[in-house]
Amino acid sequence: MKMDGILLINKPIHMTSHDVVNIVRKTLHIKKVGHCGTLDPDASGVLVLVIGKATKALQFLQSDNKEYITTLSLGTSTDTYDASGNVIETKTFNGINNLEEVIQSYIGLQQQLPPMYSAIKVNGKKLYEYARNNEKVEIKPREINIYDIELINVIDNEITMKVACSKGTYIRSLCHDMALSLGYPGHMKSLERIRSGCFKIDDCVSLDDLYHGDYELLSLEDAFKDWEHYIIDDENVVYHGKLIKSDIDHEVVVVNKENKVLAVYGPNGHGYLKSIRGLF
Repeated sequence: MKMDGILLINKPIHMTSHDVVNIVRKTLHIKKVGHCGTLDPDASGVLVLVIGKATKALQFLQSDNKEYITTLSLGTSTDTYDASGNVIETKTFNGINNLEEVIQSYIGLQQQLPPMYSAIKVNGKKLYEYARNNEKVEIKPREINIYDIELINVIDNEITMKVACSKGTYIRSLCHDMALSLGYPGHMKSLERIRSGCFKIDDCVSLDDLYHGDYELLSLEDAFKDWEHYIIDDENVVYHGKLIKSDIDHEVVVVNKENKVLAVYGPNGHGYLKSIRGLF
């Protein structure tokens, strides 16, 4: 069986994304495996894996928007902003009366401060390394976009929501910040990624399915189905990395007449598209 394509795994909790990559490498007997968008050990859900030649597409699939279901627990905050951290503050829960107003205030383009326990690098060192060594470091906010927050249910001090957001959004930070806006310390109790780009949780297989060979690899055509397609007559133009005359001002996926993905091209600022990455 040709091992080139996209594998969608429903990552279980208590396992890192890299743990899943290692399991897939051993199970499929292939070294070239990468993942698009890290999921924390406490999180479950859609983990997009690229295998074989499909690893060339990794940089493009990482930029996709995401969708999550998360539960915010009010009354207790932790140093990691999730349930695995050390408790740093508590407050008795006495109800809330401005939930819808707070939810609406977090929708849209905004600056978000990442959690200290994260893999973001500052001066060549990951933030969680500073945190573990009790070292102080300046954390700069990052621009994110939260497209929608849908309230699913509220049970006592626990608020469950569906969040659609841009790449780079920390749901842990969102839960922490929303809790403060509601007048409480709080943390993210649970997190499930239900969509990554065009890939949904219903399309995923479990690791148990993988062990038993009950899975299918998706193609690059599946991965880039939502991208704008540029059809080229002469494939040799792409194979040799030549420029394509065009006024298109954004990245496109270049395909042949049979809709086979060949490369990703982008504008060079001088009326041409240039090759960013060949995918053949």
